[in-house]
Amino acid sequence: MGCKTEEKRFEDRFVWDSIHVTATAYNSLAYQTNSNPHITAFGDSLKPGLNYIAVSRDLLRKGLKHNTPVKIEGLKGLFFVKDKMHYKWKNRIDIYMGVDVKAAKQWGRRRVCIEYGIPKIE
Repeated sequence: MGCKTEEKRFEDRFVWDSIHVTATAYNSLAYQTNSNPHITAFGDSLKPGLNYIAVSRDLLRKGLKHNTPVKIEGLKGLFFVKDKMHYKWKNRIDIYMGVDVKAAKQWGRRRVCIEYGIPKIE
């Protein structure tokens, strides 16, 4: 059984919705976050290489809750909601890019379409 089959089976457990958001990128560095840059607002640990995102708090109310799987236009793989942003941000995601500041700067700020999974009730 291949990896694609497992990923497809995981994706089938959700109803997928989409929304356009502003997407920025961040790193787990104290000057970008706080004195403990490897712990998210939900208490998860960040490690470079993980596909994690932070979401603005208005998106939490739209269904992008902790551990929600997300597909991001222009990026491969599934990302998971593991952090939340400051109250001042609206309709925004922040993509975790480990300690690679250059990659985060190259990403910049973009308007993208994301798809997010809402668990199916069975």
